[in-house]
Amino acid sequence: MNGAQDLGGCHGFGPVTPEPDEPVFHAPWERRVFAMAMAMGYTGAWNLDGSRANRESLPPAEYLAASYYEIWLKALEKQVAATGLATQAEIEAGKSAAPAEPVARVLHREGLEERFRAGFPSSRTAAAAARFAVGDAIRARNDHPTGHTRLPRYVRGRHGRIVRVDGVFVFPDTNAYGAGENPTWLYTVAFTAQELWGESGDSGGIVTVAAFEPYLEPA
Repeated sequence: MNGAQDLGGCHGFGPVTPEPDEPVFHAPWERRVFAMAMAMGYTGAWNLDGSRANRESLPPAEYLAASYYEIWLKALEKQVAATGLATQAEIEAGKSAAPAEPVARVLHREGLEERFRAGFPSSRTAAAAARFAVGDAIRARNDHPTGHTRLPRYVRGRHGRIVRVDGVFVFPDTNAYGAGENPTWLYTVAFTAQELWGESGDSGGIVTVAAFEPYLEPA
């Protein structure tokens, strides 16, 4: 969606300054938020794409004022309330007022590391041939959906070239809302910096983007 999270190519947010030897978590509460998000996601009450969509849907001022894990926590609270696993009053009170709602799966400590090291692959079997091949010239569709999408705003309407066919994967735009996995071909697309940003772009710069087939059309 065209939300505050889509910052690519925007000015005014300052430089990106990597932190040397940055820790995985900067405070104990961040570790707890991450653990809660993983445990709740494992229940099957929502999926990874749904979590991303919830984070994106935070009001812009709230999103931009929050730190990374504050955004995760705000989205998690929204999802818990929306799925009826807890009420907003229970979240604010920090305790349940009724017996727990049943969930499809519960994450236990036993076998936890093996389960997450195995991952949760989103690759799927192809049902049809890929529409594009390496070397094809394409144009990213100039669509501006109000829902979840993985196509960055700054490449929409721009011309690029397929540099890799990555395979078939769950389509986030529908999976985020429980509308089906709709397995879709994924491509790596290269855009020149000047195609994206005009003469101010690096004359030799190339930006690559992972783009699903519905995002693209022949140039």
